[in-house]
Amino acid sequence: MGFQTDAVHAGQKPEPLSGAITIPIYQTSTYHQEELGKHKGYEYGRTHNPTREAMEKNIATLEKGKYGIAYSSGLSSVQALMGLLKQGDHVVISNNVYGGTYRQLELNMTNYGLSFSWVDTSDLKNIEDAIKENTKMVFIETPTNPMLNLTDIKGTVEIAKKNNLISVVDNTFMSPYFQNPLILGADVVLHSTTKYINGHCDVVGGILITNNEKIHERLRYLQNAIGAVPSPFDCWLTLRSTKTLALRMKQHNENAIKIAEYLESQSYAERVIYPGLKSHPQHELAKKQMTGFGGMISVDFGTFEKAKKVLNRVKIFALAESLGGVESLICHPASMTHAAVPKEEREKIGITDSLVRFSVGIEDAEDLIADIELALK
Repeated sequence: MGFQTDAVHAGQKPEPLSGAITIPIYQTSTYHQEELGKHKGYEYGRTHNPTREAMEKNIATLEKGKYGIAYSSGLSSVQALMGLLKQGDHVVISNNVYGGTYRQLELNMTNYGLSFSWVDTSDLKNIEDAIKENTKMVFIETPTNPMLNLTDIKGTVEIAKKNNLISVVDNTFMSPYFQNPLILGADVVLHSTTKYINGHCDVVGGILITNNEKIHERLRYLQNAIGAVPSPFDCWLTLRSTKTLALRMKQHNENAIKIAEYLESQSYAERVIYPGLKSHPQHELAKKQMTGFGGMISVDFGTFEKAKKVLNRVKIFALAESLGGVESLICHPASMTHAAVPKEEREKIGITDSLVRFSVGIEDAEDLIADIELALK
């Protein structure tokens, strides 16, 4: 089936009792068992829920995967990933990832005997050079948050397979509509479903998708053992949102291209970072492994004073954490999303105090450009 058909129908059948087209919200913590040891496949709400199963199947299908394992947030998905490892294991990871991922791994998981090498994975040689005898996983985010650096997924997978490593791709920025890492050979795809997949700024969630049965069994076990599962209502909202994912992503992409081109034409901005611009150093790679460029733009305005004026003066763009919603958002990564990353490390990868991140929504592009223009003036 095509993407839009799968988005509407995958994982969903008419409810058998009434024939309802929309999957019900199975708001229950437990299930009646007909007799001891005999049930209908459902025992406890943390372990199984029909609404959650429908959402997992739907998103897995969109990512060209067999198995989807949902969690209560993107970070709980990262936590579950660490359950594939054991004390003493080492991970090679992109040096520019979401700040919460850095905080969770470098400031917490190192206390449990895991170690991490934070490298610029846009250069595949850096990945190879960072591999040690105890390396078990390569974790890349592409495009990265917020610098929009790209990593060659296929090349990373080849390195991982050669060294018998688990390959993980955080695909949050692109969504399954614009990029499918499993097709390129990745073992696991990660999404913060809070972002584009849900896309309405009303749910927090995460999901891992894989085609590997052994990895699936372990992640499914961890889902139940850790208990960080999304609520039935959150699953229902997310499932409703995936029906329009293709339509939304097309509009995010169309608007972002117009805004990126406008910003690049203005002398006010020192640097505009967007994979869809020819000026992006990895524009050709973007065209090769992505079918669109997404709705995220990062802009370095040169000074904090200029950045602050833009952040405070826009009216349609909301100054807020998060991204990927139908509403346009703007944020200051250094003090918001990446505040947990030490200043010295932030500046090494380009997250300066003058950097502003735009999450371009689906409003009229002309209104968004006028909003930015007014702020610049």
